Amino acid sequence: MATPADPAMVPPEVAAVPVALLVDLGSGQVLYAKEPDRRFVPASITKVMTLYVAFELLSRGQLRPDQVFRMSEGAYRQWHAVGSTMFIDRDHPVTVHDLLMGIANVSANDGCVVLAEGAAGSVPNWLALMNAEARRLGMKDSHFGTPNGWMDEGQTFVSAHDLAVLAQAMITRHPDLYHAYIGHPTMTWNGITQRNHDPILGKLEGADGIKTGFTNQAGYGFLGSAERQSRRLVMVIGGAYTPKDRAGAAEALMNWGFAAFDSRTLFPAGAVVGTAQVQDGEARSLPLVASGAISAASPRGTRAPVQLRIVYDGPLEAPVRKGDIVAQLEITVGGQAPHRVPLAAGADVPRAGLLARLRNGVLGLFT
Repeated sequence: MATPADPAMVPPEVAAVPVALLVDLGSGQVLYAKEPDRRFVPASITKVMTLYVAFELLSRGQLRPDQVFRMSEGAYRQWHAVGSTMFIDRDHPVTVHDLLMGIANVSANDGCVVLAEGAAGSVPNWLALMNAEARRLGMKDSHFGTPNGWMDEGQTFVSAHDLAVLAQAMITRHPDLYHAYIGHPTMTWNGITQRNHDPILGKLEGADGIKTGFTNQAGYGFLGSAERQSRRLVMVIGGAYTPKDRAGAAEALMNWGFAAFDSRTLFPAGAVVGTAQVQDGEARSLPLVASGAISAASPRGTRAPVQLRIVYDGPLEAPVRKGDIVAQLEITVGGQAPHRVPLAAGADVPRAGLLARLRNGVLGLFT
């Protein structure tokens, strides 16, 4: 069922696709939804989770962009020049940086497998990381049976809602890596230049990614994002019958989202939104900061009232690292259903020593 803010304003191109979702990232508000929880086959959109896992490992220092991997004999036999590819040869050295560029921009099936084997030791180990991240993000209607989205008899599936959650996590947790690797119009490796097939990149103002997908089983899908005047929208198209349907729906839905809604900033990126209590830490509380700009969207020409509530499972357990997503800001705009955006820890809180824990325990008796 479609749930637009104003049905009369929704572009007709959306009717041509079975699944569609448009989310305002700054507020978490759903601007348009058509079958957002319906499970579907993502094809190469699967690679967004492979990229996200790699970004997580890079941020933890468990992976380096200059790290070099080689294609195993087994991976070569199964994946050399199969589908979208970087044409990696056996034992050809390739850096993590180049693998990520190839996966993100030319949908390299072989690159996904080389990365999985090199970073995790095997494809099954990598899949375990993908599914663990999906569970951590709350992607309840998703499962990954392959690192690249190749047909696997339905083991890999997602929902539009879950893909929007994944896109939000990638953009808010790893903005520098997102901009470094996502949305390049071409990619050249080993003397071969290939084009990015993103249907709105370079055609729609502010578009900068994220990933297309296609197999005969899945149809044509797209997880896309665009930013205009510090306002970012994320959009999902699933199961389109033709690439023209996918491109038309994506462009029309994005342009409608920017044109039909006004957005006002509630907190700039990095602003302190509130505090959270911490247990067994050197400090008894920490500031909660906006991972990105937090805003509220209303149909153009209106200014609906906004209610805010901080939500977290607390007290937080030390140690907590600055930048960790530890809470959410629940935003209710007018009579709409509430939506949530992530809040990050604004400071490191190491685990307290014995004396500090005793001090905090005594202080707790009086608060």
